[in-house]
Amino acid sequence: MALKRLLPFLLLAAWLGLPAAAWANHVFIPMDNAQKEHLKAYGIAYWLLGKQVEVDWLLNYRGGSFASEMVPGLENELAVRGITYQVISEAQYTGILSQIADPNANMDIMKLEKAPKIAVYTPKGKQPWDDAVTLVLTYAEIPYTSIYDDEVLHGELPKYDWLHLHHEDFTGEYGKFYASYRNRPWYQQQQHDAEAAAKRNNFAKVSQMKGAVTVKMQEFIAGGGFMFAMCSATDSYDIALAGLGVDMVESMYDGDPADPQAQQKLNFNRTLAFKDFQLVRDPYQYEYSDIDMQPGERGVYEGNDYFQLFTFSAKYDPVPTMLTQDHEKTIKGFMGQTTAFRKQLIKSDVVVMGDNKASGEVRYMHGTLGKGTWTFYSGHDPEDYQHLVEEEPTDLALHPNSPGYRLILNNILFPAAKKKKQKT
Repeated sequence: MALKRLLPFLLLAAWLGLPAAAWANHVFIPMDNAQKEHLKAYGIAYWLLGKQVEVDWLLNYRGGSFASEMVPGLENELAVRGITYQVISEAQYTGILSQIADPNANMDIMKLEKAPKIAVYTPKGKQPWDDAVTLVLTYAEIPYTSIYDDEVLHGELPKYDWLHLHHEDFTGEYGKFYASYRNRPWYQQQQHDAEAAAKRNNFAKVSQMKGAVTVKMQEFIAGGGFMFAMCSATDSYDIALAGLGVDMVESMYDGDPADPQAQQKLNFNRTLAFKDFQLVRDPYQYEYSDIDMQPGERGVYEGNDYFQLFTFSAKYDPVPTMLTQDHEKTIKGFMGQTTAFRKQLIKSDVVVMGDNKASGEVRYMHGTLGKGTWTFYSGHDPEDYQHLVEEEPTDLALHPNSPGYRLILNNILFPAAKKKKQKT
C-alpha cells in the first residue's frame, strides 16, 4: 500500500528529471563488508546528530547499519568522506523495518537522538602513542574535549555525557616506567606535571590525587555518565579504588615506602570490575597486579591471537548488542600494558562481551553503576599488535575497516541511543 501511494510522486519525479535525492526519503549506510569506510561512517552519524537529525541504528542488520532521512548536504558529506551509502525510498526502508521487526529475527532499531558530549581524560603533554581513541575520533571527525585532573577535581565531569580513559596510571606510579624510562625527558616532565597538579589541588602525593580523581569518575558514572577505558586505565583504575587511603606506592614514586600491609587493606567492594587481585609490589616490574595475564601464560602469539565477540539478543538485551556491532565477530588481538583480563578475577555481575576461551582471558566487558555504565576494553591499539613506547602513531587511513576500532566507536554512539517504537 505504501508503494502504491508513493508511485504517482515517483513517476512525476522521473518525468521532471529530478535526481533520486529529490524523491527518495532515506539514506542507508551499510556496515557489513560492503562499507568502504566503517570508521568514518560513525563520524557521519555524529554529524547528523549534531544537526539535530535522528539516526536509526539497525542492530544486527548488515553489520549494524545506519539510516536517516535525507537532509541538505548529507550526500555531499558522504561523498567527501568516502562512505558507502544508498539513497532509498520510503517503501524500501519500510521493507527493511519489517525484516527487523520480525519476532524471529535477532535485530532491532535504536534511535540515536542527540550527539553526546565527549571528554577525553588526557594530559596536555600526551604523546602520539598514548591513545587509540583520540586517533579514531580524529579520523572519524568526531569532536571531543580534553580534560585532566584539574577539570575532574573541579567538578566539570557532569558537563559531559561520555568519558574516555586510555593509557593512564591511577596508582600514581607513572605507568611503572621507572626502570626503563626514568631518564627520558618526557617521563621527567610527566612526573613534574603530576606533582605540580597534586600540590595545586592540595594533595601531598600524586597517588592521593589520582585516588580522588577515580572517586569523582565513579560519581560521574553513578549519576548517569558513560565511561569507557582501555589499556592500563582499566586495571589501574580499579586498583586505585580498592586502595583508597592505602599507600601502595614505593619511595621512587612518592618519597616514602609503601605500606607493607597494602595488599591486606584493599577493599574490593569499591571496584567496578575486578575482585581478589594481587598487587605486583616490585616497583621495577612493568605490571600493577595479576589482573593482566602475562605473555608466557596466555599461550598465544601474534599469529593466533584472536578473541570472539558474544552475540546478544537485540530485542531483549540491546545494550551489549549495541556495543558489539561489527562486520566481524572474530577480532584480532592486540597487546598493551594491560593486554588481557584474567577471567576468575572479574566480578559476577559484569557482562563479558568478548573473550578468548582457550586462554581463559576476557578482552571486552561492560557493567552498570547507579544510573550509568562503564566499558573496559583491554589492549592499547587494535591495529598495532605490540605498540611500543616512542613509536609513531597508527595511520588509520590504512585501516578504515578495522573491526577492533569499531568497538571503540560503538561506545561513542551508545549514549545517544533510545529504543525506537515500532509502528503497528
